[in-house]
Amino acid sequence: MHANSEQPQATTFIDGELAAELASFEAAERARLGLEPAREHWTDKMTAPEMKRSERERVTLLVSGLTDVQDSLIEGALKGLGYKVQCLETPDNEALRVGKEYGNRGQCNPTYYTVGGLVKHLTKLRDEQGLSSEAIVRDYLFVTAGACGPCRFGMYATEYRKALRDAGFDGFRVLLFQQQGGLKQTAGQDAGLDLNPKFFVALIKALLAGDLLNAMGHRIRPYEVEAGATDRAMDQSRKLVYRALSEGGSVLWALYRSRDHFEAVKVDKLRPRPKVSVIGEFWAMTTEGDGNYRLKKFLEQEGAEDDIQLTTAWLLYSIWEVDRDTRQRRFLRGADHGLYGLAKLDEVGVAKRLATMRVAEAALRVGFHTFALAIGLERYHLPDMKELAKLADDIYSNDLRGGEGHMEVGKLISNVEHEKAHMTVSVKPFGCMPSSGVSDGVQTLVQARYPSAIFCAVETSGDGAANFYSRVQMYLYKARLVAEKELEETLQRCGVTADEVRAYLSAHPKLANAMHYSPHHRAGSAANLVEEIAPLIRLPKAVRALRKLRSAVETVRSLAETTPARARSAWELARAAETTARLRADFDVLRDLAVKQIARRAA
Repeated sequence: MHANSEQPQATTFIDGELAAELASFEAAERARLGLEPAREHWTDKMTAPEMKRSERERVTLLVSGLTDVQDSLIEGALKGLGYKVQCLETPDNEALRVGKEYGNRGQCNPTYYTVGGLVKHLTKLRDEQGLSSEAIVRDYLFVTAGACGPCRFGMYATEYRKALRDAGFDGFRVLLFQQQGGLKQTAGQDAGLDLNPKFFVALIKALLAGDLLNAMGHRIRPYEVEAGATDRAMDQSRKLVYRALSEGGSVLWALYRSRDHFEAVKVDKLRPRPKVSVIGEFWAMTTEGDGNYRLKKFLEQEGAEDDIQLTTAWLLYSIWEVDRDTRQRRFLRGADHGLYGLAKLDEVGVAKRLATMRVAEAALRVGFHTFALAIGLERYHLPDMKELAKLADDIYSNDLRGGEGHMEVGKLISNVEHEKAHMTVSVKPFGCMPSSGVSDGVQTLVQARYPSAIFCAVETSGDGAANFYSRVQMYLYKARLVAEKELEETLQRCGVTADEVRAYLSAHPKLANAMHYSPHHRAGSAANLVEEIAPLIRLPKAVRALRKLRSAVETVRSLAETTPARARSAWELARAAETTARLRADFDVLRDLAVKQIARRAA
């Protein structure tokens, strides 16, 4: 009985000692793994940052995220509206290092580069210019893009603020332009940013002008005779447009004056260049820095002609999204209480929204082509969003969103079916969920249906340039062979030689001008030039002269029919005192363009 009575006490002692050891072990492991219960975790308290009107004269807006030209022109546009603005440098690999140092683990490249670029800039202000962290937080503000969707893009703002806090800039404000819903900021009379039509018109002008300068540069640069001539023309043209935006001048007139700089570039367009369409994740295909290993510059150095995707196309896609969603949801209004739902709209409200989208698309296209006419960007066709949706719908549902959605699939199919490019490159960050699922998965089915497609899917991680370039070069070699074969076949089919074409171009310098762009027949610019010139070489001079005369007469008749209505409309607008000088300058541009077009047809 005695032994039995002591056994529970011994067992209790052993169990207590074991429990104490386990508790001690658990505490040690929690400390080692950073799981202490008392540890304070960072939470984002700047979910609704704002800029007040009283701060406008003091606060500098920092902008970045698009191409170098567009970032610069947006700076000019906002300065023209009275804001203090500065565009950041294109993020480089040092920005990537800073982004990884202060950002969370497992983020994608655009996050690290853009976050790191901002922190790097603010650190320079503090360490090199002597500004205090408090002054930087008070006197600077960052405006960037934001979105929702199945990727980490929706967490950009939180990543910015977390990194800024850890870098010593806690409380620094980051304002978001949402893909839908505009800019989140304080509304009312105290708002620091006046989001009025004038504000958005200035931004659209900057974006369109930047798109046109970029398109012109990529169209001419592969054929320039003197290396660097196109870049000089680009820089001079950018300065003209920047001055117009920042000083309230005519952007149309600035673009028109840019023609002289591009026309001065000497080119040889009979050289076969594989045309490469660059698509993929928006930031990765747009940036011009280390974030995509300077892909577009690399392609041109390897002898290719870039077919870049313009920001205007993304705006058209955003308009298409709203239009389609409205049409799909218009009969579900009673149960459609989502963020962008139609529950509060009657049939008139739905019709009004659809009409607004049609007007927005038409205005965007008219604005783009008017600017294109001024700068001389011939025969550039913006994508038809309905056509791309139709092409892709059989393979990738139009209702799946994230990244570029079905656009990436539609672009590849269009490039092959309509011979728009010899090769398509889809570039995306490592681990980008929407783009990887499309380019590495769905596009495999497209390639199976279109065996002639040369499609290269590549990822960027910041430290894999050698493998990246090697993969692109492998596919580019195939595209180069296709472009050379295409030119040879075109010369043979048209019954002319390369020497005959060059001789004709020497005798007709207008066709050899850097601004001239031949009608589309094949993917390559050289083959299209042969298609245009070969009939002129074989036709008798009298027949050619008659064709030119008919073309000139048709141009005069068309202008005679349309000019009165346009003149009346222009006069009504010109009556406003605020816009008189600018509209008169624009009218002079259009009149000069019409005269030159008639003279060119008659030449």
